[in-house]
Amino acid sequence: MPPTVVAALKRAAIPQSAVGTYVQEIDNSRILIAANTLGAFNPASTMKLVTSVAALDLLGTTYTWKTRAFANGLQTGDVLDGDLVFKGGGDPKLVLENFWLLLRQVRARGVRDIRGNVVLDRSVFDEAIHDPAGFDGDPGKPYNAGPDGLLLSYKALGLHFLPDAATGVATVTSDPALAGVTLVPPQLSNEECGNWQAKLRLIVTATQIAFDGRMPAACGEKDWFIHPYGMTQTQYFGAVFRQMWRDLGGTFTGNVVDGVAPPQARQIAERESVSLPEVLRDMNKFSNNVMARQLLLTLATEVGKQPGNTERGAHVVKTWLATRGIENPELIIENGAGLSRIERIAPSTLGRMLVMAYRASTMPEFVSSLPLVGFDGTMRRRLQDRGVAGNAHIKTGTLAEVRAIAGYVQAASGKQYAVVSLINHANASRGQEAQDLLLQWIYENG
Repeated sequence: MPPTVVAALKRAAIPQSAVGTYVQEIDNSRILIAANTLGAFNPASTMKLVTSVAALDLLGTTYTWKTRAFANGLQTGDVLDGDLVFKGGGDPKLVLENFWLLLRQVRARGVRDIRGNVVLDRSVFDEAIHDPAGFDGDPGKPYNAGPDGLLLSYKALGLHFLPDAATGVATVTSDPALAGVTLVPPQLSNEECGNWQAKLRLIVTATQIAFDGRMPAACGEKDWFIHPYGMTQTQYFGAVFRQMWRDLGGTFTGNVVDGVAPPQARQIAERESVSLPEVLRDMNKFSNNVMARQLLLTLATEVGKQPGNTERGAHVVKTWLATRGIENPELIIENGAGLSRIERIAPSTLGRMLVMAYRASTMPEFVSSLPLVGFDGTMRRRLQDRGVAGNAHIKTGTLAEVRAIAGYVQAASGKQYAVVSLINHANASRGQEAQDLLLQWIYENG
């Protein structure tokens, strides 16, 4: 490896044996740097690149997801005497605006009063038990939301706090608003702001969001994005639906339940997602884990022609790589997002895949989904004053004892390089300098 990188690793007390590096020129396949390239490393979020390239190749750049609404019952005037059924397609980006537009279509079909139940058909994916505390013991983190055939707004919740010194509490509102869920305002304290989220001690149930601690008044107005872990996907979807339906002038007194769209139900609305490249842009630039999980299950559904699950998705990706001439005996895929302690890939496997992706017709869509060094995404604050800024598209990955980068550098010479650097070590958090110096060295010397 370059002397500047070796020196930085030494300063960080990271042995070179804990670093896997692979740098290859795109045009003539010349390998510029190779170190520990066959080792099985935890790639953290750079695993999203494998899921992304497989999806572009197997699904195509125009692929979209569809969410449909069906009426199962007789409609008389504006009354549906039966169930309203939502059938999910696994859309990774069914955000509130798009769900609202779907409900507007239902209202435009004349439905106002639903006299039956709202049925959620999420059978596009296998039903699986997801433990939001299983990864790091912090189920309230948004990245710990699980995949779902009817994933609504990433199953995330934005809480807005406004301290009121006169009452001694912080008023709290949520986005989206949740019908039937009580928000209990936390008491104020005179502590310094500091780690204010931990001081609040969040409690989430199906009917209440409360706090077992106090909010420091010194914090002022604050926003906090959480995963409402105490609600099931069905309960969360139901609370959002009830509020939106009420806001649209609709009435509904039934239950929100899981089920399957019956054959006799008639379709009354459909919402098509944004295309796959736009999903990849959000997923990779901002390292959205639940979107990557959705994408892996989509591959299992579309390619495997069975309801998606992680095992089938992993099999699809490993088989696809092998058919493209990239053997991958070391590859372990747990969820396709990199939010895993057990996922593994060799730097050479990831690097060769990046070269293949750059030579493919889908290259523009893939490269544009990666953070631009010094400008956006997870690389926006790095290397801003160096020559490589604006000349590299790099995905980052960060876990305890893992620091990873992978993507492309356009050198000052005009040559393009695929680059992978994976650090697995107790001191990996100190490895950013070495990886940044690697990118700058490739820019200057490649």
